[in-house]
Amino acid sequence: MLLYGITAFILIILISTWVGGLYFFKTAIRRAPKPFLIDNPNLMPEPDNELISSASDLEWLDMQNGETVSIISHDGLKLQGTWIPSTDKSRQTVILAHGYSGRGREMAGFARYYVEKRGCNVLMPDDRAHGQSEGDVIGFGWLDRKDYVDWIHWVINQTGEKTDIVLHGISMGGATVLMTGGEPLPDQVKAIVSDCSYTSVKDELTFQLKQLYKLPAFPFIPVTSLISRWKAGYSFEEASALKQLAKVQVPVLFIHGEADTFVPTEMVYRLYEACPTEKELLTIPRAGHGTAFQVDRSRYVEVLEAFLNKVTMQRAN
Repeated sequence: MLLYGITAFILIILISTWVGGLYFFKTAIRRAPKPFLIDNPNLMPEPDNELISSASDLEWLDMQNGETVSIISHDGLKLQGTWIPSTDKSRQTVILAHGYSGRGREMAGFARYYVEKRGCNVLMPDDRAHGQSEGDVIGFGWLDRKDYVDWIHWVINQTGEKTDIVLHGISMGGATVLMTGGEPLPDQVKAIVSDCSYTSVKDELTFQLKQLYKLPAFPFIPVTSLISRWKAGYSFEEASALKQLAKVQVPVLFIHGEADTFVPTEMVYRLYEACPTEKELLTIPRAGHGTAFQVDRSRYVEVLEAFLNKVTMQRAN
């Protein structure tokens, strides 16, 4: 009887863990509303600042000559984005990568900066399983990295071989541009700007599991990762910005809010140390997750301008 009792107990634990893994997969990775993001205190902006883009930035975006453009991903998904061509026929282009559960237009504040201050072409994709793009599973940057390589080639076809391209992402988008940087890229890609990226999907989901559910990583993260490998095509272990950084070949500017409690600030120091190329680090006091640009825009722009001017000049020689 004791053996049967032990066996039954083990089966209950295994089934409960598997059910829990399926729940966490559906919650975090399936395309679906994300109620845990609503009124999340770790995502609240400073009292006098908007999160990522203000209402005036969005109004500005709606007044631009933006075009809806699309590509077909390597696995057959139709991905859409907004293309704002430069009125001055600029050879400089920025591709903006949005955050988790967001969409391209939420990067309007950054788009406005690049258009008004640098005269760039701007591309704002909706990631797979976000916005107007197709897809049922969120890639957390790992699946998206191949999509952004395709977007890079789309830009080159649109603007010509002489274009200079900068990748600039925030949160999941920050991880996306770092993961993209680890892929073989054309010479037109000159630099990466990564704002409040996580080190890896495993690290971030482990942190969030503890924050939101007060649960340990084991056994839930390994089981959910196994389910993700089965249903989404990637594991949490392989989806690592840290590992991809070892293969990056362009300069990187890392940015993070010092009061970020959604993606811990300590992650940016590990990312910075792992980067083998020319690199710079900017941390903004009192800035929470995704609010560095709003909390201290003058400092953010000052460092960003200096970085972009330097790396463009160096790589042009």
